[in-house]
Amino acid sequence: MESRLTKSRSFPEDVRTYVGRMAQFTRIDWQVYFLWSGLMFGLLCAVTGFIVFGWWNGVVFPGYVWNVPLGTFIFLVAISVDTIGHRTVYSEALRSGEDLVHHITIAAGISSVLLLCLAYHWPSFFMIPAYSMTLLSVFYSVIDEAMHWGRYMKGNSDRVEMWSHFFIFVGHSIQMFAWVYWFNQGYPGVKETLALMGY
Repeated sequence: MESRLTKSRSFPEDVRTYVGRMAQFTRIDWQVYFLWSGLMFGLLCAVTGFIVFGWWNGVVFPGYVWNVPLGTFIFLVAISVDTIGHRTVYSEALRSGEDLVHHITIAAGISSVLLLCLAYHWPSFFMIPAYSMTLLSVFYSVIDEAMHWGRYMKGNSDRVEMWSHFFIFVGHSIQMFAWVYWFNQGYPGVKETLALMGY
């Protein structure tokens, strides 16, 4: 069985076809798309704004800290592409169980970020839950990838979706590994930036 996009065309043509499916969006699709992308855009703005504010006012952050907004940006761009296929041509295929895996992964991912933030004030309590949810978000991401490859091999996916998932995994890994390492190092730069903000 052939995939939904043919390999005889160039990759940019496949991307245009894939993104063009936004024309098929219903009102609900647009709402889901902007809620999901908007959530990640909000996280990107919050993290980047915090770090840039501190840096602009003389706070020295370790170089690895900048990987948090970098990973978040990569993740945001990738899900903005991936979600188009999920809401259109592959929506039926996701109902076989992949959609549930997505929801579990998202829940674990959001929880890991919130717990890492709470761990700044209460590290001894929130450290283990933060580690656990971070690992679970990666674990379910791997399950999600396996399900995607199963669809691809059956011709029910395409290379645009597969590449978008690769960059989702790249972005998420960079973001979370950097964030966890930042926490493990005692969140250098955070105290000074909060003081500048009046906290």
